[in-house]
Amino acid sequence: MSNPSSIALPKGFIPVMLTPFLETGEIDYEGLKTLTELYIEAGSAGLFANCLSSEMYELTEDERLAITKTVVEQAAGRVPVVATGTFGGPISEQAKFVKRIYATGIQAVIVITGLIAEENEDDNVFVERAKELISLTDDIPLGFYECPVPYKRCITSDILKELLPTGRIVYHKDTCLDDAEVLRRITVGKDYNFGLYDAYMVNAVSSLSAGAAGLSCIQGNIFPELVVWICEHYNDETKKKEVERVQQFFVDTMDPVHAAYPINAKYSLKKRGFPISTYTRRDVGVFTPELQEGMDRLLEDLEVLHNELGITSILTKQLVK
Repeated sequence: MSNPSSIALPKGFIPVMLTPFLETGEIDYEGLKTLTELYIEAGSAGLFANCLSSEMYELTEDERLAITKTVVEQAAGRVPVVATGTFGGPISEQAKFVKRIYATGIQAVIVITGLIAEENEDDNVFVERAKELISLTDDIPLGFYECPVPYKRCITSDILKELLPTGRIVYHKDTCLDDAEVLRRITVGKDYNFGLYDAYMVNAVSSLSAGAAGLSCIQGNIFPELVVWICEHYNDETKKKEVERVQQFFVDTMDPVHAAYPINAKYSLKKRGFPISTYTRRDVGVFTPELQEGMDRLLEDLEVLHNELGITSILTKQLVK
């Protein structure tokens, strides 16, 4: 296996990938290959397969492995792929699946923080079990994901300080929503091959400016080009006004982006010209006509913003399956 101390994920946008389904409810593997190309064409630095946006809890164990392997093979080494590898149960059982999904060819296995310790268990329990998982998974590079399901367990900078010396933690999908805590986490990770990727786009510029490795957000399933743009230009002195405009767009669009997600994201991609069904296995509520109108307005504003910034939509280009 690779030496985790030599692994560092690239800086930039790492999208939390959708899973395209056929109207029958089966996974659309050809659509997944095309979607992988979409993310890469948009300028993604890496890919996060088998995550909450992928409807991972509605997939069977074999499907989780299959979609991850499909993405790895389609990416073909052009960008690194990470994927969730823990789904509850005893740590020894979670460790077994970590090894299975790592064998698909991914660069790091992502650990769901809320599945390592129960909500009523303290941080000491979390750290103890995290260390157990680390000890049972050879030298596999790992990452943390503060996933809102089954409950959101934020891991503090103090916890990171205790676990980072293992040399095994290379990725953190941050959802603490606290720019001061984000800075503390980045600071404790600065001497390691550790990258914090913020999911909270209200703090996109502040997190990137503080030294975040990048962004790993659901917005990238609606307007990936814009997320890539902010990763590339957040500290560009010649584009201060444009950066402020994009950051404000992220703030203003938080509500429609989160409403009936990921149906709304699939709808948006479809409306933008990408061939994808809006079918989801996960019950995320009804994508009402009112929500659709809100998303339509967002897409109209997005087109204006793209024009202002000189961004060419990737959906005007040919995507190769």
